[in-house]
Amino acid sequence: MPLDFKDFQEKLSTGFRPWQRSFEFWVRAVDIYTGYKVFQVRVNFEKDEKKAEALWERQHEHAADKVYSMCSDMGGFFLKIAQILGKPDLAPAAWVRRLVTLCDHAPATPPSMVQLVLEKELCKNVNEMFERFEWDPIGSASIAQVHRARLKDEKNDVVVKVQHPGVQELMMTDLRNLKAFALFVQKTDVKFDFFSVCKEMEKQIGYEFDFTREADAMDRIKTFLDKINRKAPVKVPRAIQNAVTRRVLVMEYIDGVPILNLGDEIKKRGINPDGKMAAAAKQNILKSLTLAYGQMILKSGFFHADPHPGNILICKGSGVALLDYGQVKDLPNNLRLGYANLVLAIADNDQTRASEGFRELGIDTLSLCSDEQAELFKLAQVMFDTKLPPGVKVLQPFSEDSSIKKVAVQAFPEELFSVLRTIQLLRGLSVGLGINYSCAEQWRPIAEEVLYLAGRLKGDLTRMNALLANFLMH
Repeated sequence: MPLDFKDFQEKLSTGFRPWQRSFEFWVRAVDIYTGYKVFQVRVNFEKDEKKAEALWERQHEHAADKVYSMCSDMGGFFLKIAQILGKPDLAPAAWVRRLVTLCDHAPATPPSMVQLVLEKELCKNVNEMFERFEWDPIGSASIAQVHRARLKDEKNDVVVKVQHPGVQELMMTDLRNLKAFALFVQKTDVKFDFFSVCKEMEKQIGYEFDFTREADAMDRIKTFLDKINRKAPVKVPRAIQNAVTRRVLVMEYIDGVPILNLGDEIKKRGINPDGKMAAAAKQNILKSLTLAYGQMILKSGFFHADPHPGNILICKGSGVALLDYGQVKDLPNNLRLGYANLVLAIADNDQTRASEGFRELGIDTLSLCSDEQAELFKLAQVMFDTKLPPGVKVLQPFSEDSSIKKVAVQAFPEELFSVLRTIQLLRGLSVGLGINYSCAEQWRPIAEEVLYLAGRLKGDLTRMNALLANFLMH
């Protein structure tokens, strides 16, 4: 059997052996974890509250440097961890300042390897297929990088998404290690079912390595949003037929500004970033995203599950484009309706209904406090709504006085993790835009309509349609 030199060259370039990577992870993770545990013992002897806060800040800064180094040096799945932790409402501020810069700066695959992957996957010479191909990527993330190009005999540019060689083995190794670490942490420290969350992440990340699946998801979501709206709230790229394989995806190019650069773009246009016009633009952006996600999650159950800032473009006239459909979720019908019920409970401040909603969704909790129902409701808000409590600028869900310390989450359905992560990312976006809002309140008319059509809510459909129309107009 003749040696396939391209295959050999690609395998040779992928380097890392799983055991070496595992060793590196555990050395770094244990160092960060034990650093916090030792510090917790030391800080307990400090009686002055302000001095204790200053000590905590220094500890967070010290740990942030280590977390940043681990994510930056190891790449792979740890770049996704940086996306999750680098949000202004979740991790300590020192962590956010360090990790937010990592979101879309994964090391790029060199042009020679990109060409190898393209020609192997598309079975054509790059010069045969493309009129122009820009070898410098316009973005590189944990699984793939994207290039701007133009197909032969076409007038419009396209985006070519190319998978990094060897990345699948790399990320699956990371996830196995993370599952083991999550199991350790939930048994020793935070009483939350992180293991199930990691299992669901492992399943979802596994799907991301098949770009044919991503192209199908993109088409399904685009068709759904176009069908139920006069004008879809977000733009979805169109995959180019006969130019999609497991490791290469060619799609239409959408011109826009990354949402992370929105502030600079507003200043560039001579608009006061603190003025009414800027505030209105931000409100419109958030409204479009919120409507799209309410419709996808509650009406369809099939939704884009990765709204981190790197996947959102702002187009002309404050239009929004949603990119990267590698992470999508198809919610089972019972969870879709159960979540709609929980949305109503949160929107209506109904603690009893929220408790029932948790049970219906299969979230198993154990009370560690006297006022279980009130703390359970606060936990529902933290997990499944975007609104920050009054006076709170940074949400610290794992602080000593948080609800998760008072109500242990013993079992969390894996299927719900994508909803949870999506809500957390939407909250991070809203905090970044300086807007504190409740997605549950915004989604109330959609949830009512969904439950009414399922025969689970009595009411006047005409009134519900009017509420929904009002939501769409304002």
